Amino acid sequence: MALQYNLSKVYEISENDNDFALQIVSLFLDEVPVEIQSMKNAIELKDYTQAYASAHKIKPTLDLLGMDIAYEDNMLIMNWTKAEGKRKEIKDVFKSLKTRIGEATDEIKKDFKL
Repeated sequence: MALQYNLSKVYEISENDNDFALQIVSLFLDEVPVEIQSMKNAIELKDYTQAYASAHKIKPTLDLLGMDIAYEDNMLIMNWTKAEGKRKEIKDVFKSLKTRIGEATDEIKKDFKL
């Protein structure tokens, strides 16, 4: 049972197509962890452009997978990049986002036997 993600939007737009749902979660597993690592590196370097690009890239996937808290964390990071804030201001938000992504990744792998 999914606790960290929700596929209701995926099934709604695909008319309950399980193959489409598998494609979406596979896309999540392939791309989001890579972008999280890129975002981490960018935040450490105060590379606001790259941090924004990574956050912007994962934004639709987080929304589609119903990961509301992770989506909000991601939006805070996007806003932080625009304001060019200090690293300490975003450190806990990024940690929360990374944790939620990790938990969802583990859960998706278990649920879809990947």
